[in-house]
Amino acid sequence: MGRSQSLPRGGDPRFGPDGDDSGSPILHVDMDAFYASVEVRRRPELRGRPVVVGGVGPRGVVSAASYEARRYGVRSAMPIMRARSLCPHAVYLPPDFAQYTAASRAVMQILRDVTPLVEPLSLDEAFLDVAGARRLFGSPAEIARGIRARVAEEQGLTCSVGVAPSKFVAKLGSTRAKPDGLLVVPADRVLDFLRPLPVDALWGVGERSAETLRRLGLATIGDLAEAPRGMLRKALGEAAAAHLHELAWGRDPRRVSPEQVEKSIGAEVTFDADVADPLEIRRALLALAEKVGARLRRAGQVGRTVSIKVRMADFRTVSRSRTLDVATDTAREMFDTAWALYTVLDPGERIRLVGVRMEGLAPAGETPQQLTLGAPERGWREAEAVADAAAARFGRSVIGPASLLGRRDPGRNENPPRP
Repeated sequence: MGRSQSLPRGGDPRFGPDGDDSGSPILHVDMDAFYASVEVRRRPELRGRPVVVGGVGPRGVVSAASYEARRYGVRSAMPIMRARSLCPHAVYLPPDFAQYTAASRAVMQILRDVTPLVEPLSLDEAFLDVAGARRLFGSPAEIARGIRARVAEEQGLTCSVGVAPSKFVAKLGSTRAKPDGLLVVPADRVLDFLRPLPVDALWGVGERSAETLRRLGLATIGDLAEAPRGMLRKALGEAAAAHLHELAWGRDPRRVSPEQVEKSIGAEVTFDADVADPLEIRRALLALAEKVGARLRRAGQVGRTVSIKVRMADFRTVSRSRTLDVATDTAREMFDTAWALYTVLDPGERIRLVGVRMEGLAPAGETPQQLTLGAPERGWREAEAVADAAAARFGRSVIGPASLLGRRDPGRNENPPRP
């Protein structure tokens, strides 16, 4: 999920759901409080109550908050302990990514029923180019209304849609339309729409950049658009100055790109308390390897480079990687490599976070698999595929992170189980 911005809403009829959309073929569809909304959908008794999804341990962070929780100041990426102090009566739930992924697939299929030009940005948002869909489905605003209606009727969820000439403006439009709204930015009103917005509404402007711009007297996008280019270059550098200047004038030539190839797949865990026990770290690396392997197989991908991330108690972070001879998607091979990397690293101090990532991805069907003389015909990959099927039916917690590698010491080189 992208960085949320607090943008002004309402007022100007040129920027409502009924504006002139003839020059605005780009849609940005953004689900409303997606993770929290999926939880409320399957627990209707939570409707109307503040719901927070995130890590439930003392070091967890908020992944999503319902709008009822946001009224108390709870926001995504906030430490969970801070959220609990702001809204102690909220319902706090751990994330269920299998449920969110399933809901996302259903929503993305609704979008692809309109046009093949769909560019997902994450599980809960996507761009569409509907220029070629007008004959079948009507104007961009009519298409947006149809999408919102189908998502609500078929999925029991709400989404907000921005309709604009470009991706950048469409995304700002959906943000301004939230929650459960539609906003059209006419092509000849883009600058009127942008100029009053705060500078941190621009892509690429974080807290530090925004503070730098405000010190220069540039509080709004309109201020930045009129600022001398030399001043921007001196404050931000050539590349950032050019990028922000173009956006401030509403210029964003990027096209909707439906082919988004994932470059890596990873997972990490922050321990509730700093850990020094090597066995506990091994178990964490094993569980992470299992999670990454399952995601790789669902995506039909294999990878060659295994990397680990280790964050110490003092927040120093180190990474190590190793490239395999042959690509894989098995947790067993990832874990063996990750544990070997960790053993060589030998940090010798308490650990706050560990992560496992597979890089150098390629389609599984187009990549040769490791062949070992005398190896059984069916082995670790088949066993893990069986575990995937069981997890899909009964839940990953029923399988358990150690089941894929057996009950013995995961560092031992035992033969693969028979599926």
